[in-house]
Amino acid sequence: MPVTAQQVELIPLAIYTLFAVGLIGILLLAARYLGSGKETSEKHIPFESGMVPTGNARHASQVPFYLIAIFFIVFDVEGAFILAWATSWDLLGIPGLVHITLFITVLLLGLVWLWMKGGLDWGPSAMRARGKRS
Repeated sequence: MPVTAQQVELIPLAIYTLFAVGLIGILLLAARYLGSGKETSEKHIPFESGMVPTGNARHASQVPFYLIAIFFIVFDVEGAFILAWATSWDLLGIPGLVHITLFITVLLLGLVWLWMKGGLDWGPSAMRARGKRS
């Protein structure tokens, strides 16, 4: 069976893959056999820092991290859409401008709605405002 040009182009990739997998295997074996296998009490404490942990690690957090994650996703997707629109502005023309304007308007209306519902009220100032009301 003759070797095609595509197969010849894949030879460096195959060599690189074999080298990477081999190196990973060698390093894992070296760590297994050369590393210290001693079980000490320090190995069972968090972070192996040598300091005795104090207090409870499970405490309520004041910042709603899920809200930050949702904001990140919304603005990240918005940025991707606007960047894609900006790079193809000359091809999209006025219909593209109308679509991106509608997209940004919907996002801004959602932000205003979230603001009016109190979804953005968190942090020290919100805690002070809630304390005054109750």
